[in-house]
Formats: sequence, structure tokens, C-alpha cells
Amino acid sequence: MKRFITLFISLMLLISCLSGISASAISFDCDVETHSDSILMVNLDSNMVVFEKDADTKRYPASLTKIMTYIIANEYFDDYDNTRIEIKQAVITNLEANGIACSGLEWHVGKSLTVTDLLYALMVPVGHDAAAVFDDYITKDSGTSFVELMNKKAQELGCTSTHFVNPTGVHNPDHYTTARDMYLITKYAMGLPMFSKICSTSTYYLEGDEYPIITTNYMIDSGRGGDYFYTYATGVKNGTTDEAGRCLVSTAVYDGYAYMVVCLHAPYNFERDITEQYPMIESANLYRWAFLNLEFVTQVTKDTPICEQEVEHAWDTKSTLLVPESDLNIILPDDYNDADVVITPDTTEPVSAPIKKGEVITTATVYYKGDEITKINLVAQEDIRVSFILYVSELVKSVLTSVWFLISVLIVVVLFVVYVGVSSSYSKKKSEQKSSKNRRR
Repeated sequence: MKRFITLFISLMLLISCLSGISASAISFDCDVETHSDSILMVNLDSNMVVFEKDADTKRYPASLTKIMTYIIANEYFDDYDNTRIEIKQAVITNLEANGIACSGLEWHVGKSLTVTDLLYALMVPVGHDAAAVFDDYITKDSGTSFVELMNKKAQELGCTSTHFVNPTGVHNPDHYTTARDMYLITKYAMGLPMFSKICSTSTYYLEGDEYPIITTNYMIDSGRGGDYFYTYATGVKNGTTDEAGRCLVSTAVYDGYAYMVVCLHAPYNFERDITEQYPMIESANLYRWAFLNLEFVTQVTKDTPICEQEVEHAWDTKSTLLVPESDLNIILPDDYNDADVVITPDTTEPVSAPIKKGEVITTATVYYKGDEITKINLVAQEDIRVSFILYVSELVKSVLTSVWFLISVLIVVVLFVVYVGVSSSYSKKKSEQKSSKNRRR
């Protein structure tokens, strides 16, 4: 029973570990000037957060919404190059009637484009028209609301503070997300076909066009990006509305290190001439800071003892050493001290033999200067045999000292006392009856 309870606790801790890795709340010392109200920077090789600022506050995502739109459209179709979708006048007219700008599909009304072309039209320019085309087609073809599919997918990805109202990102008070949720959405999208390629494209020619559609993400556009261009940027998508401000999800790769930065609600007011692309500036500066100051460190190997674990019912030992399940590779500042990193077991409850070498016993939390970085599994360093005598004696002891056993004994004693009392009373009564008969004779 104790072993079962211990294994159950370990399983729960493991689940907690897996679900909490990407949500670790640590920001290394960083002197980058920031303007966005919400920022999250994550190392993509380890899913480790290295900088954050109000990453869990709900914000309007503007055109970052189209990253989820891409996910739904990409997963809906099987053949991107041979599946064609008609560009309907009604879809374009509806956008224009609501003051929503098109990005080139108005020139293709009455024609059809491949899914591949439409995915580029969605992610390279602003892409409202491509989002509306996908919405119209998939909703009618599947019989399920496109937005319903978006919200269902967000829940599947673990987004706890995201709700979509439309596939374009046009402002709605009930249309929101967080920097952390946008990271989850984008990280998932990066594993889908063509996403990274499309989001790193600065110009693209739709079928039959003489002029290309052009990216709005100046970080990846060497020809038009000016001072916003950043050599190591590889994507992804930006957006702007009066309510959302400037928003950006970007990625960058340098010298084997890959990062993502999510920026939401940076200053923007066209009428007051506040038009600077602050997210692009601060993202580039954050990348420079990370590439120059952070590095992968093997803090401990899988052979490094972390703690001593008490073991019950073992044949020839009372404890065993626990080691990491695998090498602990984490991102740390290049000037860190070993004393800054502390690894603390999450539970010290005794475990029961038998134990196999490599068996997960518990988890441990890794801290940097008191802030949680991640969690790791701790495993047994050796096989430990069970002692049958100790196990049985402990079992007997636990039974004899258990509440139910004591209650049972009490019940037996009470029943015995009652039995003795009843028997005595019965015997006394029979004796009196016998004496009474003798007197009558």
C-alpha cells in the first residue's frame, strides 16, 4: 500500500513537472529597454523562459490571431498544392463593408487559388482576406464554425487565457490572449508543414500576379526593413490595432541557439504620431542580449547524486542515492556561479523496496537565485532487493497498529464481555430454576 501511494505521488509530481516546464517564472538580469506591456522570451531548444514581463496578462493579439488561423487551415487540408479555393466576391465585399483592408485577393475574385498560395497570403502580408476565405470555406465545408475550431485548438494546446471571436484579429473586446499562450500556439505551429518557411518569406508571388505580396515583418526584410531588419531573425508575424497596439511574435537563430520573443501591447497611436515599431526594436535587442550573455550549461549529469532517499523493506540497505534521469542542460548567464543553482527534491517520503535501477522515485525543482527554472526526474542509482521478513513484519505491524484492527479488537472484546455477561446471567437463571424445583419437591 505504501509503495502504491509513493508511486501515485511520484506520478502526480511528474505530471505537474511536464505541464509546468514552459511556465517557469524566471527573468535573468537584462538591461534591455522595453516598451511592450507583455513580453515573453523562450529558448526554443529547452523551452526555458529567460525573460518575461506580465506574460500572463490578457491582451488583444491583433493579426497574431492568424497564427491560430494558419493552424486550423493547415490541419484541415491534406493536399495544399492541388486543393483550390474560389475567391468569392461576397467574402471580399463583406470585408470592405466593415472597413477591413484586403491584401491582394481582391484581384483574384472569381478565380481559385491553391491552399499553399492562400497560406502565404495569410501570413506574409496583413492577410485579413485570406483569413476570411479560409473561414468561409472551412465553416461551410465542415459545418462547424471556424472560430469554434480555433478555440477548441487553443484549449488542446493548454492555453488558459485565450479566446477568439474571429480569424482575422480585428478588434473585439472578447478576443484576447496572453504572451504565454501565444508562445504555446506559435511553438505548435512551428511544427506544422511550411509554417517556418512561409513566416520567413519577405516577398511572394501569388499565381498569376505580376507584383508580389510583401511581408509586414521588417525584421526579416533586408530590402525594406531599414533599421528594423535583424540578420538572425527567422519569422514570424506582427500585427497592429488601436486597441492592441503593436504586437509581434518573432524568432531568431544564431550559433546554434534559437529563441522566440512574444511582445504584446506596445505603444501605438497614429494620430499622435506614435508609430515606432517598438516590438521589433526590443526583440532584436533581447536577441542580442541572449546571444551574447546566455549559454547552455550541463549543470549536473545523469551520474551526479542529488540526494539520499530512505528505503523501507530493503534487504541490505536503508537508503539509496537518487540521480537525474538525464543530463541537466539549462540556459544560464555566462557569468553565473555554481552557488546560484540549487536543486531541491520535491518530496522526501520513504519508498519501499523492491526498486529497479533507473526507476523514477520523485522529482526535483531547479532554482536559479531563488527562481524556479525547471523540474527534473530523480531515479534510483541501483537495484534494491526487498526483504521478505522485513516486509511481512512491517505489514503485520501496520495491521496490528491500524485503526481498523484496534476497532475490530475492541468489538471482539465488547462481544466477549457481552457473551460472558449473558452466559453468566443464563447460568444463574437456570441455577435458580433448578433450586426452585427442588424446594417444591
